[in-house]
Amino acid sequence: MTSDTPTEAVDCVIIGGGHNGLVAACYLAKAGRSVVVLEARNVVGGAAISAQVFDGVDARLSKYSYLVSLLPVHIREDLDIELTTARRNVSSYTPDPQDPSRGLCVPTDDGPAFDAEMERLAGSVHDAEAWRDFYARTAAMAQRVFPTLTEPLRSREEMRSLVDDDDAWNDFIERPLGEVIERTFDNDVVRGIVLTDALIGTFASAHDASLLQNRCFLYHVIGNGTGDWDVPIGGMGALTGALSERARSLGVDIRTGVTVTGVRSDGSRATVTAESPESPLAFECHDVLANCAPSVLDQLLDAGAGHPKREAAATLPLDAGAQIKVNMVLSRLPRLRDESVDPIDAFSGTFHINESYLQLEGALASASDGLLADPIPAEIYCHSLADPSILGPELRASGAQTLTVFALHAPHHLFADDNERMRGVALEAVLRSLNSVLAEPVEGCLLLDANGAPCIEVNTTVDIEQALGIPTGNIFHTPLDWPFAESASEVGTWGVETSIPNVTLCGAGARRGGGVSGIPGHNAAAYVLNRKQ
Repeated sequence: MTSDTPTEAVDCVIIGGGHNGLVAACYLAKAGRSVVVLEARNVVGGAAISAQVFDGVDARLSKYSYLVSLLPVHIREDLDIELTTARRNVSSYTPDPQDPSRGLCVPTDDGPAFDAEMERLAGSVHDAEAWRDFYARTAAMAQRVFPTLTEPLRSREEMRSLVDDDDAWNDFIERPLGEVIERTFDNDVVRGIVLTDALIGTFASAHDASLLQNRCFLYHVIGNGTGDWDVPIGGMGALTGALSERARSLGVDIRTGVTVTGVRSDGSRATVTAESPESPLAFECHDVLANCAPSVLDQLLDAGAGHPKREAAATLPLDAGAQIKVNMVLSRLPRLRDESVDPIDAFSGTFHINESYLQLEGALASASDGLLADPIPAEIYCHSLADPSILGPELRASGAQTLTVFALHAPHHLFADDNERMRGVALEAVLRSLNSVLAEPVEGCLLLDANGAPCIEVNTTVDIEQALGIPTGNIFHTPLDWPFAESASEVGTWGVETSIPNVTLCGAGARRGGGVSGIPGHNAAAYVLNRKQ
């Protein structure tokens, strides 16, 4: 910025046009605040976008994030957002890694069909009964914990009292998750299915002393008090499209292609500088809301001006991204080695590949030693089975389907120095893992794009970092926090505050952030609207 750069006056500047920033913008605008959203990319939505990834292929994929669980219904209602979601017909399917000709298909209900499936895999119904009891316990916790996520933070003691189940609190909050999994389930495959919810985007073992796996698991099972993960009709872009449309209707000024270069604040008034393709920009405002990673906000703040209150998270050693996302479009679904399961059923839910409990722990050990696991644990989602609308009419009629593969325990340090080569290594590893449970190579089912290239795309942590500006490709921005206060000073706060009163976190790096939830955006707006100016 130069001395002759014109300065615009506005109530609130939001850095980043991801879904959380758009949620915050809508709440603030509804309350009468003037709001500008500055987004560096040419489209809003951040990680919650849909895109036509492959040339000439009429399929709009949820390029990064793909399912919805944590977005509270009341946020949609408060903001009058239209978003239709679909419940998947099958919860999950998991081939037995020791014998992929058999597996476990978990229906959305847990009646006799589930008992029969469990007996087919494990030889008894013990784990079916244990499964029902285990998830009844997490459901009871979800019903009590989830409503608090859009309220000021409670103390640990208050949350424990609210949960009102000391055994559940100890199993899921106080002790490593591996203990209750091993105590509850006998079968290695079943144990692995449960553990995967603790590892999405998280590099930790079932017995990690940090309990990072417990935190990840908790957020995966409490969404809207049920833990259900649904498919957004129209893809993730439908959500952010509805949010951006609503924000503009409320008078929010959304500017794309604008990169914020600095933030100065005296705690009462702030100046935000930015660069656009046309000219430098400057904004004077009452409040800055950062829908970016806390470390990015640190870089924008002047030295010594203050840093976000992240003491608890900052002490955790494993804060980098740890996943690979592979997007595909297939001409048809591949055949399975397990002939007793219809591929449509297998691919309708979460398809677990080489994710037994022992395989997951072994993959962590391999990656810690500098190697990708072989086979690499992964899970598949077929968005188009639940939501054919993401495919053009001709693709739908042809029987084409989309596949998203999410590979675990692929930490950033394996890719940071040579991403181009490692992306190829990762793709080969993912294909080998997937093909190990198929009756035919998935490569033979890949649709070709307009250039004759197979429709397959790999996103490593480095790719996510470069595309979205998220350091180390950590989809949660920072290690996940517990959804309650860790210190007396945090009780009653919104978990979005920084050491500068008028600079606020509103993205996934806030406490109770991570995932497609809108919760940090809601909470940041609540803090700003209640802050004494």
